[in-house]
Amino acid sequence: MKKQQLQETTNFLKLKGFQNPEIGIVLGTGLGQLINEIVIEQEIPYKDIPHFPKATVEFHSGKLVYGSLSGKKIGCHVWKISSL
Repeated sequence: MKKQQLQETTNFLKLKGFQNPEIGIVLGTGLGQLINEIVIEQEIPYKDIPHFPKATVEFHSGKLVYGSLSGKKIGCHVWKISSL
């Protein structure tokens, strides 16, 4: 991703309410149930995020979640993207 694309993606996420997460988590096989502990404020399907890599396997499509977990603001990838 080029610098300009990264900035466009960042601006998009900020406009959608994703503000300064303290922690980043990837939830895939084995950690998927942790999503039930997160107080979700916003979620966006990967396909709707500009310049974001597209899932290459159907069951890997997912979403980016922003919320709170144990009092910390988190950004959370739910499921995995095969191309990363």
